[in-house]
Amino acid sequence: MSSSVSFVHINIHSTFLQREVHVSILLPAQHDKLQSYPLLLFNDGQDFPALNLAGTVGELQLENLLQPIVIAGIHANHRRTDEYGTAIRGDYAGRGAEAGATTAFVIRELIPFLHEHYHVRMSGNVYAGFSLGGLMALDITWNYPEFFAAAGVFSGSLWWRQKAIGEGYKDSDRIMHAQIRETAEAPKIKCWFQCGSNDEYDDRDGDGVIDSVQDTLECIGEMERKGFVWARDVFYTEVAGGEHNPATWGRVMPIFLEWVSKELS
Repeated sequence: MSSSVSFVHINIHSTFLQREVHVSILLPAQHDKLQSYPLLLFNDGQDFPALNLAGTVGELQLENLLQPIVIAGIHANHRRTDEYGTAIRGDYAGRGAEAGATTAFVIRELIPFLHEHYHVRMSGNVYAGFSLGGLMALDITWNYPEFFAAAGVFSGSLWWRQKAIGEGYKDSDRIMHAQIRETAEAPKIKCWFQCGSNDEYDDRDGDGVIDSVQDTLECIGEMERKGFVWARDVFYTEVAGGEHNPATWGRVMPIFLEWVSKELS
């Protein structure tokens, strides 16, 4: 790990989740308690080592490609599929039933804690995640733009749906897509999406496009219909041969972090 960054590992008791939540915090070099820092928050902080996040951050900061920021990662536990999802409703199998509690933890407990102890600002931050954690990051950013100005969605579980395939499912049953479509006034946020061409092999409609890519591009389409502009408000990176794993996400992390640095400046 580069000497320019350092990790702090903490536990925060969450009243909403009714458990201790482990959080990994990556501090910039010479963290100044008198300075206010932008926050980049991740779900699935337990994957930071597999992503080589500290090494990537250190290299970018040494090259002046990443401004000083605080990066925090919420560790998931064995209840990940209950605690991650969309707060508006769980999926057809009841997964994500505690996403509302996770949302409350982030907004009402974690952000104030990081603001008090690590001097992160309360607004204009970025929230990111991988797979189901990416869906969760987008959901919270969409609904709480007063805290988060942008979302990063790596291989997001945008298939999240209220009906199972084979049980009357239609594309309109995708929960995040519907939430965007039904929002009267879209938030003023920006979003960065990533997919790998080998994220999965499912192709439910047989059109030759894997579901993860289709679900992501059609989510962007819903946002465009709300006034978002491609390459100004929404950004998309597709990784040729990229898979649904930290190795792929780590490869594109420098691209994402440079984008974050520009958005936070």
